[in-house]
Amino acid sequence: MLERNNELTAWDRDHFFHPSTHMGMHARGETPTRVIGSGEGVYITDRNGRTSLDAFAGLYCVNVGYGRQKIADAIAEQARNLAYYHAYVGHGTEASITLSKMIIDRAPEGMSRVYFGLSGSDANETNIKLIWYYNNILGRPEKKKIISRWRGYHGSGVMTGSLTGLELFHNAFDLPRVPILHTEAPYYFRRPDRSMSEEQFSQYCADKLEELIVAEGPETIAAFIGEPILGTGGIVPPPKGYWEKIQAVLSKYDILLVADEVVTGFGRLGTMFGSDHYGMKPDLITIAKGLTSAYAPLSGTIVSDRFWQVLVQGSDELGAIGHGWTYSSHPICAAAGIANLELIDELGLVHNAGETGAYFRSELARAVADHKHVGEVRGDGLMAAVEFVEDKDDRKFFDASQKIGPQIAAALLERGVIGRAMPQGDILGFAPPLCLTREEADIVVKATSEAIDSVFANR
Repeated sequence: MLERNNELTAWDRDHFFHPSTHMGMHARGETPTRVIGSGEGVYITDRNGRTSLDAFAGLYCVNVGYGRQKIADAIAEQARNLAYYHAYVGHGTEASITLSKMIIDRAPEGMSRVYFGLSGSDANETNIKLIWYYNNILGRPEKKKIISRWRGYHGSGVMTGSLTGLELFHNAFDLPRVPILHTEAPYYFRRPDRSMSEEQFSQYCADKLEELIVAEGPETIAAFIGEPILGTGGIVPPPKGYWEKIQAVLSKYDILLVADEVVTGFGRLGTMFGSDHYGMKPDLITIAKGLTSAYAPLSGTIVSDRFWQVLVQGSDELGAIGHGWTYSSHPICAAAGIANLELIDELGLVHNAGETGAYFRSELARAVADHKHVGEVRGDGLMAAVEFVEDKDDRKFFDASQKIGPQIAAALLERGVIGRAMPQGDILGFAPPLCLTREEADIVVKATSEAIDSVFANR
């Protein structure tokens, strides 16, 4: 075993190009290689036998937890019967058709069809093309700009990386590209005027959005995209009244709303969709991660009935729509999705996310919120974050070079728990599998408290 592990480590450093990794440090052996071997429930075990409670569900995605035999069996059966067929020109499989129906049955009111891809990034690329197509069919060729938010995360492609509002995903990639614009992040903890109430800050965000729309010309603005709760940008719930005020502005100027529910879809917030949780009425919804709990790669764009009718009009005018992926609605992935959604229902995971999530966030706040270097404990459903500050009273942040967030994430891992050091701030994020129990939540809270104390012991 040791010899094989050493061989894998060498191959990893010599041949494997890792995403979101410091390439030089990893290739030189200055950062560790960890080869994951198995998983069960909320735990993963690496090939060295070290087990960790995965309090980030991979990348917010293993909603049902690891080791679910039902999904593995569904994948195997589909692979034996029909490993692949395309979805072009009206073709489908029992799995892809059934999953489409299951998604629409669970989707917010007014949604009509599902277009499948493989990742949240390609689903948002599809959204962009559909938005442009939509306005061309309606005779509005100038209405093409899409507004995202700073600190939003919408993918890593050329256009989806442009929608993303985080420096890490722009640096040296010549991003963002036109016609993508960015507006204020709904980040109450970092509001410019600390005297603002949440409602006042929400109005401030809506006013800044309207100022941008008017400055650019409403006739040029096609859509606004936002995660119901900011994810990679810091796990930041919207302040009170935010989505109501934002949607009023969009309605005023006939601007489409895209809800990016790659993280929040299928239970993460204690509701099937985040749009329902926050009263959003989207024209398009982006889904991925929780759709299959990452047992197989699958994403989707859920299209509203209003939007769908324009697409039908376009097809009548121009013929078949010129958009497609080879692996759209891949039957193995769709079979995984069916078994996954059935498990979410059978295990009551949406309800558990709400109940256990509330307990987890309450206990986390009780344990660490009063620490002199904890600026805020926040979250919703089974999402939580702890933000660290140098001075709580003055809301003074640490210099990024100190890497406080990564230090605490590393100290947490030493205690057998995986949290995520979020980019652009000293923020420790949590998004455990939706099957997390209260006892497991207690383990995460205790380890987090100890990790914070250890890092700040001499400060």
